[in-house]
Amino acid sequence: MFLPRRKSTSLILACCIAFSLWYFDFFQPLQTPVLPLPPSQKQQPSASQPDQAAVVPLESPPQTPIQEPDDTEPAASALPRESEAVKPKDDGPAQQYPVTSLISLPTGTPAKIPKIQYDFPKEPESAKAERQKRLAAVMESFEHSWQGYKKHAWLKDELKPIAGGSVSSFGGWGATLVDTLDTLWMMGLKEDFEEAVQAVGKIDFSKCELEELNVFETTIRYLGGFLGAYDISGGKHAILLQKAKEVGNLLYGAFDTPNRMPVTRWKWDAKGYEKVKQEASGGTLIAEIGSLTLEFTRLAQLTGEHKFYDAIQRISNILEENQSKTTLPGLWPVLMDAQNIGFRDVGFTLGGMADSTYEYLPKQHMLLGGLTDQYKNMYETAMDPIKEHIFFRPLLPGSPDILISGGARATDYAGKVTRDTKGQHLGCFTGGMVGIGAKIFDRPSEMKTARQLVDGCIWAYNHTQAGIMPEVFHMLACPDESCKWDEHAWLQGVANRNNNLNGKTTDEMTVDERGKILAEEWRLPEGFTEIDDYRYILRPEAIESVFILYRLTADRKYQDAAWDMFKAIEKVTRTEIANAGIKDVTVEKPEKDDRMESFWLAETLKYFYAIFAEPEVLSLDDFVL
Repeated sequence: MFLPRRKSTSLILACCIAFSLWYFDFFQPLQTPVLPLPPSQKQQPSASQPDQAAVVPLESPPQTPIQEPDDTEPAASALPRESEAVKPKDDGPAQQYPVTSLISLPTGTPAKIPKIQYDFPKEPESAKAERQKRLAAVMESFEHSWQGYKKHAWLKDELKPIAGGSVSSFGGWGATLVDTLDTLWMMGLKEDFEEAVQAVGKIDFSKCELEELNVFETTIRYLGGFLGAYDISGGKHAILLQKAKEVGNLLYGAFDTPNRMPVTRWKWDAKGYEKVKQEASGGTLIAEIGSLTLEFTRLAQLTGEHKFYDAIQRISNILEENQSKTTLPGLWPVLMDAQNIGFRDVGFTLGGMADSTYEYLPKQHMLLGGLTDQYKNMYETAMDPIKEHIFFRPLLPGSPDILISGGARATDYAGKVTRDTKGQHLGCFTGGMVGIGAKIFDRPSEMKTARQLVDGCIWAYNHTQAGIMPEVFHMLACPDESCKWDEHAWLQGVANRNNNLNGKTTDEMTVDERGKILAEEWRLPEGFTEIDDYRYILRPEAIESVFILYRLTADRKYQDAAWDMFKAIEKVTRTEIANAGIKDVTVEKPEKDDRMESFWLAETLKYFYAIFAEPEVLSLDDFVL
């Protein structure tokens, strides 16, 4: 979905968020493998245009029961707190643990959020012709997959792009259809959009094909999908907001716990959930609890129902209050004890299971018009430990000046941190996040960091046999600032992470001999010490950040990189019906998986389209992506 930024001249805007999904086996032991601005706000020109795991027990985990606010103890950054003036509406099923007063949406004169998109000059005719040719190719790919979905999986969650038929992954409510609505509008496919809007009226959220709902996935695909489509189409289709509210009221039931933290893996029953007392989990993924802010906030803005904002703001307050109390101060670990409010896990990453909690910080700041500094403060508090412990420069042939987003383990409070040089496709969102943060928070030196991160993902695309970045991989971090290529160190890294060959030990070989044989056997390009997951599942994170950096800098190398990425993806994923994920990016003709994730149409192709569209299409000054 996208959310329009608060804009000075219009209330007609669109919405879409680039969401990252979590990846379940991320942490293993290290030795193994769109919102309108009020009229008073004016955008200012930017300053520079061109350019999983062991748990450390706590002696006494903090408890956070629901209580009235203590007016004598203001929050560190004027956090939005409960307001006696705002009472919850009697809407939806009765709750076991009702809220008596709500945290309301912040009000006041919005802050001046800088203009961030480059002021593009007039385009030469030759460049325009080439761009339009590329745009047409992306459009054809989208229409091919969309027609395949319509023919074989209409109103189902996901298409099986090889055999035909469908997969029910997200409740059976038509995830791909809902998730793609705003892309249809953006691409000018108005007849398809209207047909899809008519179809959503048939979706019955009182019935579900799954016993357990993933609250995060339901939020981003359904709630986000409806809100994005409602906004981008100018609020003219009331059914879309009606459906968004249905989903919002459904998911609000997951917050009905003693401390109002949501049950993120929710065994929901439409006829009985409100009669069952429930508690949040002691092992909740930080991404699943921290990545509900944008959709719930936008729903509150559109409906005027503060309960939706209250639901997520309680989470944000707890995150901020505990941000400097973890074993790696400034960052939140992958797992949170949402039942007792504890952050005792020792694994940290901006990859799977944590990603979008960080991604949403600058976006929520923009969505709220800068009316609170809370999200800005959390972002800035996180950036120093991220740059020191998470981002790393990989040891590679030619010593390119690039960065990869990895992970870290901090097993105690004494400051000992161990870097995990595990890269993920999911982590590619970081380049775009850092670029936007550099602009809106006036951190110009971090534009270089943003470029290095995006260039790291482009490098990973360019150095596999299929021309596509693998899902998960390991590299070596440079030992010093020179980052001079060392083949022996690389081969030793390969040997250390891979010690058998077809079931036979290689321990009697020299390190270099073992490394060479293992690298060949496992098809490891130079620089990769292990590929933990060889797949590509049609993910959008890399192209999203490439698109954002292009719009921030006007550097046409990002359009060229996007075109190379698109051609490589289209070549190995296209089927007669649509497009499919692949099982191995280290072979030229990989086997396909019979599944097309909803984000292929909703996000990946959206960003491929947008980077070759006119700059005003999805302008970063008009939309929170």
